[in-house]
Amino acid sequence: MNDILLGKSLPLSGTSEIFLQARYANRHGLIAGATGTGKSVSLTVMAEGFSRLGVPVFLADVKGDLAGLSQAGVVGDRLKARLATLGISNYTPAASPVVFWDIYGKLGHPVRTTVSEMGPALFARLLELNDVQSGVLEIVFKIADDHGWLLLDLKDLRALLSFVVDNAADISKTIGLVSAVSVGAIQRALLSLEQAGGDVFFGEHALDLADFMRQDMSGRGIVNILAADQLILKPKLYSTFLLWMLSELFEKLPEMGDLDIPKMVFFFDEAHLLFDDASPALQQRVEQVVRLIRSKGVGVYFCSQNPDDVPQVILGQMGNRVQHALRAFTPRDQKAVRSAAETFAPNPKIDVAAVITQLGVGEALVSTLQEGGVPMPVERALIVAPSCRIGAITDAERSTIRSRSPVGTKYDTPIDRESAFEILSQRAQPASQTQQKPQPASGSTSTPQANAGPSWTDGIRDALLGTGRRQGMLEAFAKSAARNAGGQIMRGVLGSLLGKR
Repeated sequence: MNDILLGKSLPLSGTSEIFLQARYANRHGLIAGATGTGKSVSLTVMAEGFSRLGVPVFLADVKGDLAGLSQAGVVGDRLKARLATLGISNYTPAASPVVFWDIYGKLGHPVRTTVSEMGPALFARLLELNDVQSGVLEIVFKIADDHGWLLLDLKDLRALLSFVVDNAADISKTIGLVSAVSVGAIQRALLSLEQAGGDVFFGEHALDLADFMRQDMSGRGIVNILAADQLILKPKLYSTFLLWMLSELFEKLPEMGDLDIPKMVFFFDEAHLLFDDASPALQQRVEQVVRLIRSKGVGVYFCSQNPDDVPQVILGQMGNRVQHALRAFTPRDQKAVRSAAETFAPNPKIDVAAVITQLGVGEALVSTLQEGGVPMPVERALIVAPSCRIGAITDAERSTIRSRSPVGTKYDTPIDRESAFEILSQRAQPASQTQQKPQPASGSTSTPQANAGPSWTDGIRDALLGTGRRQGMLEAFAKSAARNAGGQIMRGVLGSLLGKR
């Protein structure tokens, strides 16, 4: 049966079980509730349920407690009492197959992407650039594309920004207006990103999303856990990274229609960070991706404290809901309670607005899609206990899991191949050597102009203006071909859509 048991309806007398049907899991979902009400347990129950069905899962571990998915549960007194209350007699502790990831490479395999793959739109959001500065960044990316210069890490982008400053007049005439002020602002933002530790995210080996979509030898889906306890302290980097992942999944996966089980499930914890300070255009694109990625077999589940943290147009796409307790201490809290109550399919036996504030820890209001994609009337439920450990794991346990990973050798060692930084550095050397070359002796028949040859700046001007040496054009085409053969520059769908003007 391709269903995931979420809980049992309350009161437990005459109990009915509440399931999440896998065939509707790609219709997305929401897990909401105040701190300490049981959201993490509900997320864990879903994650290991999908894994048992063979569905790969990605989730961010913001507090460090989701790593317990890698260890079998321990039947203690509290768990025994919970199982007795639920009437479960066949509980079997079990671990899920887990791969740990960490942008900083400390608690899991390093997660990297390249500057080019991020694209100018998402990179501008990461750097918090204004519209003018974002436009200059688009020009920088276009120059890299036209010349076949790979932008892999931040030093590549720095080198290209310096090149743009040195050739600002020619670039402004042929491509678009650039100013030293805007480039300087981008360079300062890059420095802030580096000081915040964001430079470790850019480089190679870049993440291949196919490595997220794996099964173990027994056919269980791999649970990919991103250690995010430090990453969450840098909200822009955290949210932009997850947004990039979502857009890459959308771009790379083929259309699949409705499947019996999804191809992958993506949990977006602390979802409000995605929408804080997001422009209307960005929100519109996120809504478009969430709406369309369903047909590619991907289910997206937002986790947050209040349903109001997610824009209404996106909240309307969430077909499966698990609502834990909300506290109505302030007018905003009271408004959030009323708003959450209105989003559920009504049940005449339940006063949803009143019950939301009365739910105990581990209880939730649940509504899932049933046959025909129709939401079931909301039920008050006691969430089942997961089979794994609830809570953090030790360093030794994490090291053991990491040592068994099938992808460790691919990502744990970084590489630094030739890219924009190396190419521009090599092109700068002839100009530097020419300037240092001694003048010929008096009476010599040679002249500096005759010996020096074309300067670096002259060659760049020829390439930009489309005049001068034919060799410059051939070099550009050769570099472009080499770039495509080595790994074509990818744009996330949000980067490609927002990056074009």
